[in-house]
Amino acid sequence: MKRILILLLLSFNFLVDLNAQEHRFDPPWNKPPESNVLFTVPGIDNVPDLYGDINDPQLVLFFAGNQFMCIDELLAAFKKKHPQYTRIFAETLPPGILAKQVEGGSLTVGNMRITLKPDIYTAGKTRIDQMANAFSDTIAYAYNKLAIMVPKGNPKRVAGLKDLARSDVKVAMPNPEFEGIGKRIVAAYVKAGGAALENAIMKEKVSKGTTLLTQIHHRQTPLWILYQKCDAGPVWYSEAYYQQLIDHPIALVAIPDKENITATYMAGILKNAPHKQAAKDFIDFLKTADAKAVYHKYGFTTPD
Repeated sequence: MKRILILLLLSFNFLVDLNAQEHRFDPPWNKPPESNVLFTVPGIDNVPDLYGDINDPQLVLFFAGNQFMCIDELLAAFKKKHPQYTRIFAETLPPGILAKQVEGGSLTVGNMRITLKPDIYTAGKTRIDQMANAFSDTIAYAYNKLAIMVPKGNPKRVAGLKDLARSDVKVAMPNPEFEGIGKRIVAAYVKAGGAALENAIMKEKVSKGTTLLTQIHHRQTPLWILYQKCDAGPVWYSEAYYQQLIDHPIALVAIPDKENITATYMAGILKNAPHKQAAKDFIDFLKTADAKAVYHKYGFTTPD
């Protein structure tokens, strides 16, 4: 009887450890705001791309999602420079989703509906140009390039974009339908291997289930790689760099300049921004050395 109890206890502890392992890399990866009650449940309730004060915010920011790693320090530096703004709400979702939210006026996550109007929207230059009539002012404030994210040690020996067409490499790929990076990656495929490479990764492998399309690549790609669902994923350089900064078992495969692309991040003040002065103050802040230092820390480059 004693032996059975010991075996049952060991089995229970094993299951608990296994369950903990399943969520060991789960977001949020940022530091959560201070609160009297902290209630984050890995795999159930973590809402990693909604930040700050949703009640009566003094500034509402819609950031292209791959800047999530900058938010904590960026907003802290802004509040230090402008202490009058204590309540800021930010979203870091794919820019296509944010654009639909701007147009439709609401977003539902789980059981929560958000109807806040943004003061500032950030995205790549192409999308900002497409939405030019929505803004009263725009600026370019950061740049990025592509890299390939792989597990630490790079077990599939992925050396470049052409290797993503291999049948033994399962790829996490941003969906070009609503993730701006998706179209830029496709352009890089064409640079690296022409239409044949694009077709192999985006059509043949999608149909076979060896290219998986993400809905929110800056979360799904690293998680799919960390949990061994995928072998590689093209991402912005800063995203792979960040995963290494926080000591996740991730490696970065560089893409040569002749196959790479450069993204220009732009921010625009919405013409119907509810907090126009706060929006202007934040746009001006993005031009400062303090803001640039945050972006540099996480692998972006900035205008001189």
